[in-house]
Amino acid sequence: MQLNFRPLNKSWHANADHTRLKQVIINLLTNAIKYNRQHGAIIVECSQVSDERIRINIKDTGNGLSPEKLSQLFQPFNRLGQEDGAEEGAGIGLVVTKQLVELMGGAIGVTSTVGVGSEFWIELNQDVTPTLVAKESLSTDLIPQVSGEEGICSLLYVEDNPANLMLVQQIIDDQPNVRMLSARDGHQGILLAQTERPNVILMDINLPGISGIEALAILKNDPKTAHIPVLAISANAMPRDIEKGLEVGFLRYLTKPIKISEFIEALDFALENSKLSGGK
Repeated sequence: MQLNFRPLNKSWHANADHTRLKQVIINLLTNAIKYNRQHGAIIVECSQVSDERIRINIKDTGNGLSPEKLSQLFQPFNRLGQEDGAEEGAGIGLVVTKQLVELMGGAIGVTSTVGVGSEFWIELNQDVTPTLVAKESLSTDLIPQVSGEEGICSLLYVEDNPANLMLVQQIIDDQPNVRMLSARDGHQGILLAQTERPNVILMDINLPGISGIEALAILKNDPKTAHIPVLAISANAMPRDIEKGLEVGFLRYLTKPIKISEFIEALDFALENSKLSGGK
């Protein structure tokens, strides 16, 4: 796979949230890689479409999308023919991406030709005079406080989406007393939980192989891991999905896109639960 970044004018600056924009770019690049052809190419370029707007284009050489699929691309829970597959599909990730872009006052679009490839673009407001903004810090009240050796606790995140893994890792990097382990599927997650005994597990529901719900059942039936609190996270955000997740034994059910304050509060609650249940 060949990834090309075209030269850009370094005087251009977009008015955007750093973390959200990073997730948007990672989501679009992940799709461009996932749905590209073997030995394909990806071109990333930035342009100024007006005095007020900056556009970022990500073009791939994949199979492309038909007009019918293009019209369904940003619909929630539409998996574009991948309903029976293990992967979440482009639709869910793009719904999240669209929400993030619009939260930043931007817009997103796509053009595609079957047999040639697709070109996704996002437009953001231009920041004429860039200013240095201090990195957003989380309230000290929300930072998990744990006891034990060196005050360090561990979070195991079971997730197959690289964009979500990177986002949570970035959040955890701001927590000096938490370290993160990761697994890309349910089987690997179970093995890591059995060997590493993390304080808390964050489990995606839609995993390749076995689902997060199936993995939870195995963990709860194993004396070595039954005490570990498990948080669910999923793009399945309907009330019945959340209710079902809590019924099967998840301590909390978080929905994507990840809300930082909600995630930290749930992690703090799970760590307290871990101490009460005898976790180290």
